[in-house]
Amino acid sequence: MRYRNLMIASGLTAVGLAIVAAIALGRLPAGTQLPTHWGPDGLPDRFADADIALFMPVALTLVVSLSMAALPSLEPLQDKLEQSAPLYRTAWIGLLGIMILVETLVAAPAFGIVLPATTMLAGMGVFLAALGNVLPKSRPGFFVGIRTPWAIIDPDNWIATHRYGGRIMMASGLALIVLAALPMQSETRASFVIALLLTTVATPILYSFFYWRRTRRTG
Repeated sequence: MRYRNLMIASGLTAVGLAIVAAIALGRLPAGTQLPTHWGPDGLPDRFADADIALFMPVALTLVVSLSMAALPSLEPLQDKLEQSAPLYRTAWIGLLGIMILVETLVAAPAFGIVLPATTMLAGMGVFLAALGNVLPKSRPGFFVGIRTPWAIIDPDNWIATHRYGGRIMMASGLALIVLAALPMQSETRASFVIALLLTTVATPILYSFFYWRRTRRTG
């Protein structure tokens, strides 16, 4: 697979973020601390000096983009990866979107912009829902999708697992958006978020296993 357009978009994104970071840094007083990490409640819980916080999304954009560009050449099942192209492109675009959102949240104080405290949580919800929408379009491979041992060896298991996983992922993404909008205690929101993420990760694995057991018995 070739992703020339996405590589160009990644380069332009990194340049744009670097420009925003440089402008924001010049507008902030020395010693300013800015967020670099957000907890499960959607609120920032780690901070760093302004220069580190502002340019971290730029560095991450480059690392993520180079990794996404190199990964297809490492996939032994090239034909399967080609069939998973919609999911791969969505993941790449979504990660660029997350980096833009991070830079926006970090740089916002320098421009006098006040964003809702849970904006990051809503952004992650959008990303998760978008991935879930295209997850059923993936095919067995070593780097893309829900790679349980039972799904990798059985295309029917893979398809069924990813249809289920796609629905769960979309529902979890929409739930994160709702949680970001609802007023509640941060501890309560964090508990809901952790439960949603555990459900999103664990239940497709269990579904794949029980699907394998059921088909093995009937077979």
